[in-house]
Amino acid sequence: MPKAATFTVVVTDYEFADLEPERQVLEAAGLTLVPAQAGSEDELIELCADADALINQYAPVTAKVIRSLARCRVISRYGIGLNTIDVPAATEAGIAVANVPDGSLEEVSDHAAALILTLARGLHRYDAAIRRGTWDYTAAAPLRRLRGRTLGLVGFGRIPRLLAEKMAGFGMTVLAHDPFADPSRAAALGVRLVDLDTLCRASDVLSVHAPLTAETEGLIGSARFAAMKPTACLVNTARGPVVDEAALIEALRTGRIAGAGLDVFAHEPIGPDSPLARCENVVLSPHTAWYSEDSEIEIRTKTARNVVEVAQGRLPTYLVNHGVHPVSPLAGPDPAIR
Repeated sequence: MPKAATFTVVVTDYEFADLEPERQVLEAAGLTLVPAQAGSEDELIELCADADALINQYAPVTAKVIRSLARCRVISRYGIGLNTIDVPAATEAGIAVANVPDGSLEEVSDHAAALILTLARGLHRYDAAIRRGTWDYTAAAPLRRLRGRTLGLVGFGRIPRLLAEKMAGFGMTVLAHDPFADPSRAAALGVRLVDLDTLCRASDVLSVHAPLTAETEGLIGSARFAAMKPTACLVNTARGPVVDEAALIEALRTGRIAGAGLDVFAHEPIGPDSPLARCENVVLSPHTAWYSEDSEIEIRTKTARNVVEVAQGRLPTYLVNHGVHPVSPLAGPDPAIR
């Protein structure tokens, strides 16, 4: 009797304590999970040579890595961003790429709102002052009323749309810049679409929600900061390199802008010696806007289900590179492609 086909899933890298949610989903479908902690192209090539699927977090799945994948049918990434995967190279190789775009929509929009409110009310400065032994309402002065201020959204996908709804409840006027946005959807939310220069000039808070691409890298740089109000703040819960970090540091140092709330950075992790960590007008969090116990389980199980769907001869629910039709060795000669 011929040996049953196996489907091997390599987790290229992960920061979780274990892989039990992924293991439960994959093993219930008869797939084999192989944990790894690769950090370079060469490590990935060695560890993933016989993989039928990859689950990826931060390891660089480059074109060189993809060309070495003789069996791979799908690469599924935790969360929304795809900047760790060379999607065109995967498409050329006939490998499906999938992500989980809806696993932490509430968490990220809540986190952006929390950064905005912290900056607006000076909570970080009051906290630091009390810890120094200072009890003084002027420790965070000057503060300005949030109602009537303008929130500018760089990007108008699902997360910034949720943020727009939440901050409208605090009385903010919301503008957005997104060349791909649907004007009718923006209008339904009371949001006016404007060009990026107008957005930077008009915003009291500029909140970044653009994906990291060749076009958006460094999008918010020295010219954008020069256009902003000196009382304005920047918030970034998207990807660090969308903002020119050196230009941001200079803008903060010189008072060109009033402050920043940052969850993402050009290079992660940052340490206590980072200029950003030494700025009193900056609120920092460690790339954790996506996280809650609920969102973590949802993202991890949906990432694994993308793989199971391909193994069973279907397209993944969250397929990114449409037009690719990977054939699984477990699906038989005529898989049903939905």
